[in-house]
Amino acid sequence: MDLFHKRISRLLTVKSIVTLILTGVFAVLAFRGKIEQDFMTIYAVIISFYFGTQSQEDHNVREESK
Repeated sequence: MDLFHKRISRLLTVKSIVTLILTGVFAVLAFRGKIEQDFMTIYAVIISFYFGTQSQEDHNVREESK
């Protein structure tokens, strides 16, 4: 249960909330067929940043536990 609470608290960080909102907007725009190139560029940068920092944090946690 502790792992569940830890994951929920990580999900509620600002970068996660922004990423989830942008993903929702992206899904709506894709469904409507109205995605503009500027939005695609911004979305790609934010998603890359989010997963890049998340991957680095996971790597750091694994290195600390050794």
